[in-house]
Amino acid sequence: MWSKQFFMDGDVILDVSLYVATELTSDIVINVGDVKFYLHKFPLLSKSLRLQLVSNTSEENDEVHIHDIPGGPVAFEICAKFCYGMVVTLNAYNVVAAHCAVEYLEMYETVEKGNLFFKIEVFLNSNIFRSWKDSIIVLQTTKSLLPLSDELKVVSHCIESIATKASMDTSRVEWSYTYNRKKTPI
Repeated sequence: MWSKQFFMDGDVILDVSLYVATELTSDIVINVGDVKFYLHKFPLLSKSLRLQLVSNTSEENDEVHIHDIPGGPVAFEICAKFCYGMVVTLNAYNVVAAHCAVEYLEMYETVEKGNLFFKIEVFLNSNIFRSWKDSIIVLQTTKSLLPLSDELKVVSHCIESIATKASMDTSRVEWSYTYNRKKTPI
């Protein structure tokens, strides 16, 4: 369960903090842009090679600053929720940001079996790239995440998917995974 706390000065938000509601107090603070995440090391470090390395080399072992994560706080929140075993809802609008954040955090199968990188790849291939509309939406979201989205081959897979569907019999083309189904939790 996540809880948010906003610190305001009049109408201006000065700080946003996110907490995981558990009985244990947090032992690490991850600063992503202007958002502070009060979390626990074990779930994060067990799935993210980058956080393992940053935590081990950081002078402030309990506070980590990540300013350049693709997708910002929203994408990091998806990754953190996955680390805690919470339901993560992926769709055509957030999957590329999550994919780039996972790459940045190095959440690979070599770190832990069934990690988020693999699950996102499966989601893209089995749902998004099968759909005409979702392939177009995903292609549009890659623009703000270049060049990493291109390095992850999301751009080329979208173009290939769209080109394939443009040359198919239209009765065999799926319009939209996102439109036809409720958002799928991972």
